[in-house]
Amino acid sequence: MAVAPLAALHRKLFDETDGSKFARLKERLLKKHAPDDRLAVLDILTAYARDGQLLHWRSFLMTDIVHLVEGSQHAAFFAWALEQPALAYWSVDGLLKSIGVAAYAPLVALAASGATSLEVRAKAIKSLAVFSRQPFDQGLPPDPGHWKAEQLRLCAVLAWQADGYPDGAGYKAPATHETLTRPLSRLEVAAALLERNLALRRQREQDLAQPSNWLTVASAGDMAAIDAHWVLPEIYRRFLAWYSPLRVHVDGKRFPQGLHLYGAAELVKAQHGYTVDAVQHHTIARWQSKLVVIADAGGDPYCVHLEERSIDGDLPVYRAQHGAGEWRFERHTDDFIDFLHEIALAA
Repeated sequence: MAVAPLAALHRKLFDETDGSKFARLKERLLKKHAPDDRLAVLDILTAYARDGQLLHWRSFLMTDIVHLVEGSQHAAFFAWALEQPALAYWSVDGLLKSIGVAAYAPLVALAASGATSLEVRAKAIKSLAVFSRQPFDQGLPPDPGHWKAEQLRLCAVLAWQADGYPDGAGYKAPATHETLTRPLSRLEVAAALLERNLALRRQREQDLAQPSNWLTVASAGDMAAIDAHWVLPEIYRRFLAWYSPLRVHVDGKRFPQGLHLYGAAELVKAQHGYTVDAVQHHTIARWQSKLVVIADAGGDPYCVHLEERSIDGDLPVYRAQHGAGEWRFERHTDDFIDFLHEIALAA
């Protein structure tokens, strides 16, 4: 009697000892069988996560398992996996997806456990924050694997538990300028184009606890700090005030190393290493004092020159390569608005 395709694939997975071949078998299982036989595929994957012979793949399968799970049918598996050091990290999301608020108590206990790895404790707090809309992760790196022990807001989590696990208010999107939706001037049109393309990036990935790729209204304090350092050309100052980049990073063919466009909150500090020594905080003599770095791509600075501006208040953008022994600037675009268009096309 012929063996059914799914049963044969099940046996091959458990017999395979080569990681690369296992990966191909797993992908075949997901593509050919998961759409029509999700529960059977989940049974195979969870069985392998429990007893499979390739130990690293037992851990790697957890993201696929979490993705496929619907409802509470596999809650017992995630409760078990939460106690396995190699499986616990993604089990956090699996348990929340399976049983929702009923997962709060065991996950708070996990976060409070000194016997659990820092990475897993941080993951528990991060996922609880996202699910409950509480600000336990505010201002922290989006990846909890990068959190430090002192960043675990365990006191806040325990207070939330004592209060009965209330839902939070979540995070508001950063404030944006009204002209992004009704652009008129050349600057407004260029900023609106960049905003539309950044919005597509935000749809793919965004964490409002640490928002990125936004054009936001700058704070009065940040603009005052900038004005205390420089008298910026009108166009560029208005851009910072109305459309201050918030963790804007674009890449692609135009910027293969990735370009970081500075916002008002970081512009002064971003000069460190260029015009200001980052350690001693003194002015670097070989840097032209009238150059302000407004972006960098892999350390290559993009600058505006404070004494070069046109009648309409715009100014050219210059670029230099770092590591050449001396700074040799070349004109990159004839004006800042052209530079914004270039970034928008790369976003």
